[in-house]
Amino acid sequence: MMLGNLKTLFLAGLVGLGGVAAAQADVTVEFWHSFDGGSGESLGKIIENFEAANPGIHIEAQNIGNYNDIVAKLQAAIPARRAPDAVIMEVTRYGLFADRGVLLDLTDYVNNDPLKDDLFDFAREVGVFDGKNYIVPFNSSTPVLYYNKDIFARAGFTEEPDLKTYDDLLAVSRQITEKLGDEGISGIAAPGQFARWGLIMDNDSDLIDSKTGEILIDSPNTIEAYEWMASLVHEHKVASADGVTKENNGRDAFLAGKVGIMLNSTGNYTRSKKALGDNLAVLPMPCNKVCAVPIGGAGIGILSSSDKEVQDAAYKFISFAASPESNAIWFSGTGYMPINKHTAKQPLAASAVQDKPGITVAIDQLDFARGRPRPPVVTWMRASEYDVWQALALGQRDVEDTLKDFAERTRKEAERTN
Repeated sequence: MMLGNLKTLFLAGLVGLGGVAAAQADVTVEFWHSFDGGSGESLGKIIENFEAANPGIHIEAQNIGNYNDIVAKLQAAIPARRAPDAVIMEVTRYGLFADRGVLLDLTDYVNNDPLKDDLFDFAREVGVFDGKNYIVPFNSSTPVLYYNKDIFARAGFTEEPDLKTYDDLLAVSRQITEKLGDEGISGIAAPGQFARWGLIMDNDSDLIDSKTGEILIDSPNTIEAYEWMASLVHEHKVASADGVTKENNGRDAFLAGKVGIMLNSTGNYTRSKKALGDNLAVLPMPCNKVCAVPIGGAGIGILSSSDKEVQDAAYKFISFAASPESNAIWFSGTGYMPINKHTAKQPLAASAVQDKPGITVAIDQLDFARGRPRPPVVTWMRASEYDVWQALALGQRDVEDTLKDFAERTRKEAERTN
């Protein structure tokens, strides 16, 4: 139902920007982001189009690294008074900066912008913290299941096997590893943090309840999910430990044709398609106990420390980047979900839906997609979870004891930061 509504709503007109205050001429906006490769090229095209339409504004775009790098470098830049004017912020981590007054409250900008009525509800919601808008969505995603059709065929699968439960994924991963392990091929990539969150959700749990803020790290279903995920590496040995110590190693091995299954963001669609071509297949995430996936990605926020004319220029760019034309460039070039109801009317988007099998899988999952919490403690929790996961996946610590300890530390941090 959601997919039908989504595609229907795409067919309306274009976003108007008449409500956005005109920025003064000759303004430079320093913009930190996290995109390289094809994503960086798509962003570059959007910036080029914006600057052509707004010759008095220059977007000085800088690739700072991944989401973790942005958080760390922003925290260091603020006291040094070297913060940018606009910044990409992952949807669960901007709350820390909104809470501290680092990010500008964009509520008035958004309320006076016709764009607000053209964003999908899920996209509009991700930018709200404590009832105020602090980011406008740019790249929205859910995790999906990618697999290599050639590896499946060589492992003896004559038709697509079930990949709907933990047991299904383990059985398929075992067969691939048993048949092709001597060639250096493993069954599944160790799940990265976004995929881990998704696997916890489809085991009918969460890390932190998005509505109540309750810490669920030590709940039985979360513990069970971590036990299964860790077993892929240290017990069943169907996933390489290389993807635990550095998460992108698992993705890179999949792109190199050395892994059968990868659970990862829809934002990896374009690079996966480029690497595997017709051998790429894309499916929804498994539904182990329930069907549920996290909404991920990031939005663009504006620093409260910037001059007013720079803030106005930055918002004009943010609104332009969420327009149907820009969003079509982004969707077709990266695989991230459309955020604008009118994007599908654009030729680039329509062509992507027709010519790129699997690019709409994330949209199909919107019926059971969930927002995630964004209070200040989430930034600490996510940064700390990497070391916890590594110890569990490598078999260095007991899962239940470790998660109970992690939950208690997270509760204490939540009390301190909130």
